[in-house]
Order: sequence, then structure tokens, then C-alpha cells
Amino acid sequence: MRIVLDVSPLSRPRTGIGNYIRGMVAGLAEAGGSEHDLVAFGPSGPRGRGRIREALAGLDVEVRTPLAPHVLRTAWSRSGRLPVERVVGHLDVFHFSDWMYPPQRSGLRATTVHDLVPLRFPDWVEAETLRMHGPKYEHAARTCDRIFVNSRFTGNEVTELLGVPEERIVVAYPGIDPIFTAAGEAADLGGPYVVSVGTLEPRKNLPALLEAFALLRRRRPELTLALAGLEGWEERPLAAEGVRVLGFVSDEELARLYRGAAAFAYPSRFEGFGMPVIEALASGVPAVVSAHPSLDEASGEAALRADPDDPAAFADTLEQALSSARGTGVEHAARFTWRACGEAVLGGYLD
Repeated sequence: MRIVLDVSPLSRPRTGIGNYIRGMVAGLAEAGGSEHDLVAFGPSGPRGRGRIREALAGLDVEVRTPLAPHVLRTAWSRSGRLPVERVVGHLDVFHFSDWMYPPQRSGLRATTVHDLVPLRFPDWVEAETLRMHGPKYEHAARTCDRIFVNSRFTGNEVTELLGVPEERIVVAYPGIDPIFTAAGEAADLGGPYVVSVGTLEPRKNLPALLEAFALLRRRRPELTLALAGLEGWEERPLAAEGVRVLGFVSDEELARLYRGAAAFAYPSRFEGFGMPVIEALASGVPAVVSAHPSLDEASGEAALRADPDDPAAFADTLEQALSSARGTGVEHAARFTWRACGEAVLGGYLD
């Protein structure tokens, strides 16, 4: 088969969705071997084209990055004109991303839905995100032969909110980059610390974590809270005693932060899956994770759970994690590999 994969989100600094796309492409290349031709298609601006090629370097895929700004990608999707084959040639599968959904003449049509936050909680996203994703979801439900999801939870959301029958939905769990392991160099922040990862946006619930940490620090004044992630769009100050805002960090530095942490905290109110959870568990750090059911699959039985909207309960559970054994989540996290993701996606194409 000739499989064309839209990788245009890789034109931006990578967070959860970008990491999933890169890992899925790598998993498909590994699972498919030489039996299938993979084309990574990423229309983007000049800087974005470089990011895409850097992200996919070393993978056995053909990379096509025609020059196309965001406004052009959006117009292409909404016009319904110029089938994608006119740009990339013959294809057997076209797998589009969150960013664009151009028409195609033939072949299997697929996409990945990472979560339905814009539909479930429209107040939690920017207006631009809602405008971009709403039409994409409707279009995917109407036109896609396969809709891939990163968890059974998200699959149920797709059925409930978009009316897509279960037989068109395929779960392809994310994997863990091999860099996230319990062995290796650990970060040193000058004392014990709790680490959390997430963009500053309402559903990540970081202000509630600050409240929980303030309660915990009354009992454990030696602790630091290290926050890693993009600034996002929620305008709330994160400055507080004992808090270090690290901003966006590389995967290499993130792996060191996990390994050096006394505990990992993830108070999110809602996720499609929750990739930082399995990264932290793979790194051996005791994890305290929101009790919301959207995080059940990532957490398994390996993470401690707490009500994300109860700072006192979250603080108590974090204190419990500080005295928990390290490495108890490594076996659970090992289930999630990009090879397995690639096999699930390839199976969905062939089924």
C-alpha cells in the first residue's frame, strides 16, 4: 500500500499530539517494514518545513513538505476542491491530522481523534481552536472509513458525541520514547522536588496543583514544585513560593526531570489519554494522577489517584507518593510502545 500521512502539526514545537504523530509514523515504519510505502506529507511555512524534516530524520519514510501557510491549508480543507492526489500522487490510504482534511479521489480515508475537549468543554479552549476543530470533527464523522483514537475512553466519546459506530473506530494507544527510562542521568534542582508537565490551559488544572502544593509544603518545606510545559493561553500567575516554572523543555531534559523527581503530579480534569503519565511511570517516579476516568488507561493500577478539584486530597496523596517505592509503574508503562501503535494503525487500514 501507499500510505500518505499528514504530519503538518510537526511544524510546531512538539507537545502531546506532535509526539503522537511522530511516534505513530515511526511505529508504522517499523511494523510495515518494506511492504508498504509511507509518505509523510507536511504542507507548512519555511520554519515549519525544517521542523518536520528534523522530527522525521532517520525514519524510513518519504517526506514531502510543500510550502503552504496555515491559511492555505485551512482554505484547502474547507473548499473541498483539489484532491490530495493532485499533490502527492496515487495513494491507497490518506490519514489526515487535526490541521487539515483535503478531499481525496479514492482509497481509505482515516484520521486520529486525540480528544473531544472542544465539543465536551468549549469553554476550556480558545475560540480559534473551537473554530478549527468543530468542522474537522463533523467532516471526519461523515467521511472517514476509520477513525483512530488514543484510548477506549476517547473512542466512547467519538461514538457518543459524533455518532460514529464502533466498527469504524480503532484504538491505537500511544507509545513511550525509549529515552523515558528509570536508568540514566537525573536532574538536580538542589533538593527534593515534585514535577508536573502540561500547557497552562484550564483543563490541565495547574492552579489547583499550586493550592495542593502550598498545603503540602507546610509539612514539607524542603520541597520544590517544578512545572514544565508551554505557556499556553490561560492568564493565571504561576509564581508562588517553592515553585519553579521551567517552560518548554526537550525530551532529554524532561527524562532527567522525571528521574530526579520525588513524585510526579498530574491534576488534569480531562484527557484523551495522558502521555506524561506513562512517561513518568516508565521513568520510575511515583505518580499522583487525577481520578477522572479519562486517565484510567494511562494510570492502570500503577499510579495513585486523587480528586483533581480537591487540593487537600491531592496534597495528602502527593505526601503518600513521597514515601512510595520507585519503579512500580515500569511494567505497566512497558505495554505502550510505538511498534504496537503502528501495528494497530496498520491493522485498521487492512481490516
